[in-house]
Parts: sequence; C-alpha cells; structure tokens
Amino acid sequence: MLARCPACGTTFRVQTAQLAAKGGKVRCGKCAAVFDGVSALVEREAGALEPSVPETPAAGEAAATTPEFLRPPVPPRRYAWGFWVALALLALAGQVLMHYRTEAATAWPWLRPHLAAACAVTGCELRLPRRPELLSIESSDLQSDRARDNVVVFNAVLRNRAAFAQEYPALELSLTDERDRAVLRRVLLPADYLGAAPAERAAQGLAGGAEIGVRLYLDDGGRRAVGYRLYLFFP
Repeated sequence: MLARCPACGTTFRVQTAQLAAKGGKVRCGKCAAVFDGVSALVEREAGALEPSVPETPAAGEAAATTPEFLRPPVPPRRYAWGFWVALALLALAGQVLMHYRTEAATAWPWLRPHLAAACAVTGCELRLPRRPELLSIESSDLQSDRARDNVVVFNAVLRNRAAFAQEYPALELSLTDERDRAVLRRVLLPADYLGAAPAERAAQGLAGGAEIGVRLYLDDGGRRAVGYRLYLFFP
C-alpha cells in the first residue's frame, strides 16, 4: 500500500500491520508532518512503475523519506501516580520515625537535634531512654543524724551501666522497724535528689557509665527506723 503525505506530497510504502499497531498515525520522514496514514492511502495508478520515492533509494535518501510510526505517548497520569506513592511512603517513614523518636535518637545521636526541632513544631516530647535494667544501686546506707533527733541521713550511689545517657530514675525508699515493717515510705523524684539546678541536670540525663551520689535528710517522726528498702523505677 502507498500513503501520500498531505503536506509535501511524498509517497510512502506502508504495511497494514504498521498502521493498525500505531492507530494509523505516521510522521513524514521528509517534512516531519504527522498525518493519518489510513486516510492518506492512495492506489497505484495503472501503468505506474514506481512511486514518487525510488523503490531502492540510497541509504541517506531512505532514512529521509521512510515514514516514522509514532509511539503512543506515556499518559501523564502514570507519572502523577508515582509521585503521590513516593510522597505517601515518605510521609509514612516520617510518622514511624517520630513514633520511635526516643529509640532513633539513642541509636543515631546525630538525629536528636533534628527530632527535637520537629517536636518543637509538632508539640511532642523527645525524652531520654528509660532502661531500668541498665541502672544499678552501687551502694547505700542509712544513719541517724547526731545533731537532730528523729532525723536520719540516707546515702546512695546510682550508676548508669548503659553506653548512652538515660533519664534519672525515681527512688522508692521505705524505712523499716525492728520487725522489717515499713514505718515510712517516700517516693523521691529526680527533683528531690539532684540538688542545684535539678531541671537542667534532669534534661541532660545521667551520662553513660556515670555515677551520681544521693544524700537525703529524712524525718522519721520518732518511729525509730532501723532499716530500709530502696528501689529505683520509672513512673
């Protein structure tokens, strides 16, 4: 079959399969005009031996006059869909990171300033890790205050055995009598035993491998406490 370019009049040989595959759209290899190859089909005139383009043109001429069958354009919707999928995955990753922000800041300390900045915007709280199994009471003792009646002096040393900073724990101190019955029980928060600038020290946490001494004066109310029990925990 022959097709004639309506723009420049150049005649091309075309195949039915090629027209069907591309919806009939072709591009003129000579003038680059795009046209409907089906409506541009022409019949070979009786007695005509050659079309307007030589049957065996030179390589350069063939490249210039061979029609180009157009590829169907990629729908832009496909690109838009990929963009929204990537954006949704990025948002999901951000939500997971913020949900596990404490663990992420512990594993990758360089992330902490960025997570803190994000929390300042969103109103969340970036806390230090709480691993009570990595905290220990290295030593402790309870003594009577010789200068004041009914006052006992409690001393303890806490140690963070983790490689990273942790929140200071709360302490539960129970004073006991001769029968090991609790006569006084107190829960001590970090603000109760950190001394000067407790808020600033609490924000920094107990550094990895560090120890802190605790010294408290307690009024036992004349209950004659002779022993004690001490636990650390996170409320």
